[in-house]
Amino acid sequence: MALKNNVPEGDLAEKWTKYKSTMNLVAPNNKRRIEIIVVGTGLAGASAAATLGELGYQVKCFTFHDSPRRAHSIAAQGGINAAKNYQNDGDSVYRLFYDTIKGGDYRSREANVHRLAEVSTDIIDQCVAQGVPFAREYGGLLANRSFGGVQVSRTFYARGQTGQQLLIGAYQALSRQIARGSVTMYNRHEMLDLVKVDGKARGIITRNLLNGKIERHAAHCVVLATGGYGNVFYLSTNAMASNVTAAWRSVKKGALMANPCYTQIHPTCIPVSGEYQSKLTLMSESLRNDGRVWVPKSVADAEAIQRGEKTGLDIPEEDRDYYLERRYPAFGNLVPRDVASRAAKVACDEGKGVSKTGLAVFLDFASAIQRYGKAEALIQGINNPSSKQITELGEKVVEKKYGNLFQMYEKITGENPYKLPMKIYPAVHYTMGGVWVDYNLETNVPGLFALGEANFSDHGANRLGASALMQGLADGYFVIPYTIGQFLSNEIRTPSISPETPEFAKAEKEVNERIQRVLAVKGNQSVESFHRRLGKIVWEYCGMARNAEGLDKGRKMIRELREEFYKDVFVPGTNEEYNPELEKALRVADFLELGELMMVDAKNREESCGGHFREEHKSEEGEAKRNDADYTYVAAWEWDDFEPILHKEDLEFKNVELKTRSYK
Repeated sequence: MALKNNVPEGDLAEKWTKYKSTMNLVAPNNKRRIEIIVVGTGLAGASAAATLGELGYQVKCFTFHDSPRRAHSIAAQGGINAAKNYQNDGDSVYRLFYDTIKGGDYRSREANVHRLAEVSTDIIDQCVAQGVPFAREYGGLLANRSFGGVQVSRTFYARGQTGQQLLIGAYQALSRQIARGSVTMYNRHEMLDLVKVDGKARGIITRNLLNGKIERHAAHCVVLATGGYGNVFYLSTNAMASNVTAAWRSVKKGALMANPCYTQIHPTCIPVSGEYQSKLTLMSESLRNDGRVWVPKSVADAEAIQRGEKTGLDIPEEDRDYYLERRYPAFGNLVPRDVASRAAKVACDEGKGVSKTGLAVFLDFASAIQRYGKAEALIQGINNPSSKQITELGEKVVEKKYGNLFQMYEKITGENPYKLPMKIYPAVHYTMGGVWVDYNLETNVPGLFALGEANFSDHGANRLGASALMQGLADGYFVIPYTIGQFLSNEIRTPSISPETPEFAKAEKEVNERIQRVLAVKGNQSVESFHRRLGKIVWEYCGMARNAEGLDKGRKMIRELREEFYKDVFVPGTNEEYNPELEKALRVADFLELGELMMVDAKNREESCGGHFREEHKSEEGEAKRNDADYTYVAAWEWDDFEPILHKEDLEFKNVELKTRSYK
């Protein structure tokens, strides 16, 4: 299958502006007769549904949560990028574009990334107008801080609650459309299949999670905004209900899954503490603005800390290895996530980890507290402040910037991060892979669109921090309202789609058969136990480091686990009731197939790039070694249970030079 990315001609900086001015439109009187399904109510889904409703389309919006505000976008704490250059420190649309391309290790599509950088400035204006309480500087301008992989301050934030505040803004826009009747909201409905009629996406099959009722919903097109698939690893920073089912069911109906091996390991998470855990907690990347990452230089000191005989405070300055500052002096603690994560793994592999498990490094705020305390003493006119005063003043400044994050850390670990260095370790966080889309955010299935983390398009092999919120809102507020018209302008004569067609009946029958299949097993093992075992396999063989032998072994193990699942899983209850175990079973069944495709994709890509680190392909210094001659393409997979089929979209770099990333 030839993949047409439909990128318009012309200079990169003018593509989007010219395209918007020349693309097909749907007249207001015709919009009122066109129905759109939006699946998901995170930043991408809520903003898309609200904007499409405002334009006059009839929108049906679905979430499996009890409220759109439960969407996982609330968990994005640190900030949202935009090229406003309020700091006057050299930022620009081009620099945001370049940093994103470079941060993704040159494995993303230039045109999509440049559009994202352009639109970023509009997002901030939109959110301010909605009342999002961004932090402000003394003079009244919106404040900015730095995130990894950049040398400017372009991250706008609302303390440590940025995702939550942005989602409230999008939710109020969505609520307005619900009140006006242009959006019909379906809470507690989970998409279990895509329906195609004459090759086009025309609806979905859902399960009402409260009573088990299987329902058909028809529309002229379908928009997926269902997030990423990080929970395939079981332990991740994702909410426990986050899943791949909507996207994977679309793949099973012909959509392509692009770059599934590109998963992001976030370096700043609370370490695993035991087998009982069902998820991990992210500590915002914003903490790396002021926190310094280190481990003891001596293995003996590290082992003493592991045994509880010493703490970080017992290690003198000269015996500490600030390894990010040492290895990457130009960026220091603000290197990109993939680089910071691998560096932490290397330190712990050397035996220098600082937790009981040996899998943690320190994130230390002592220097920042002293620096802020001295500055605050000067501001307050305190001459010759005592060390105690400096510390107290500094802690108050840090509390204003990161207070809720510090509070969360102390509640989870029982340690006071103002007094003791935080312990952090990498964990699965975001997925750069996703459903393949073209420039219009349309998949290879006509009429099926994918937004935000559900698609693959903007982040290459590694996402820079604070870019997820940017992409979600860009896609929903400023891209899909234009590009969806390219498809719908040809549908204005299409009458309302009926859910009573044979295609809907067939899809509903397949969903019921899938449900009955897992209910009928009546085995001895819980769904949770299968999910946990799958996660360990994927983490072990397709996690922070991969190799050909391990990927072959991992794929074989997943296939065996899938066979065992359908022979011995136990799902209590029935379909005709509230049944969370059935919900989980259907999601884990899809993860079992996706996990195998991740292994296939990682095995195929004989190079290291971004979050995909093949141990066979690294530099003498242990850094990722790309193979631009053979792998400068998007790997878009067509699912086949026997052997997935690879389709390629070649990536062209006309505006940036392909070169080895360096943060030194």
